[in-house]
Amino acid sequence: MSLSSGVQVVALAILSALLTGSAMAVVLIPNIVYAAFLLGLCFISVAGLYILLNGDFVAAAQVLIYVGAVNVLILFAIMLVNKKRAYPPLKAGLVRNGATAVVCIGLFVLLAITITSTPWRTTPSIAALPSTLVVLAQHFFTDYLLPFELASVLLLVGLIGAIILARREFLPDTAKARQEALELVERPKQELLLSDKG
Repeated sequence: MSLSSGVQVVALAILSALLTGSAMAVVLIPNIVYAAFLLGLCFISVAGLYILLNGDFVAAAQVLIYVGAVNVLILFAIMLVNKKRAYPPLKAGLVRNGATAVVCIGLFVLLAITITSTPWRTTPSIAALPSTLVVLAQHFFTDYLLPFELASVLLLVGLIGAIILARREFLPDTAKARQEALELVERPKQELLLSDKG
């Protein structure tokens, strides 16, 4: 094993441990603000895995879009709409937790079987690969144009929904107050001229 292969294996182990630990902490931690910060660490770990897979553009997009935009949007939504509410205990919670555990273990076993039974190519052919930016642009603007645009519309709807939820207390209750809030109060021209001279 060469030095570069050893560094890659160590980096893969560290990033995998960070990704697994932060993802589990996002689900299990009771404080939602800390969970959002750990979600950012999870996204950064995924970007590190993309770098190990020679996906430089995908790693940069992961950091810019998910850490810099989506995670910040989640944090703003948490801090603007974080209202304490006492939730009643769920009925048959043990059965639901057991069903969730069975599904998660089944998915883990399925992924483990897929990983072990797939013939992975071990010979590096990095020089023959085209640029990841060119390949992604070809796929985005040909095969996946509609899902790409739908995802952007979905993010826009989520942003508008967060703004509406955050500003809900400031909306007037009655129709008359609503109409007054929408009217633009203009000052007469003569009053404006007098204020400018003074």
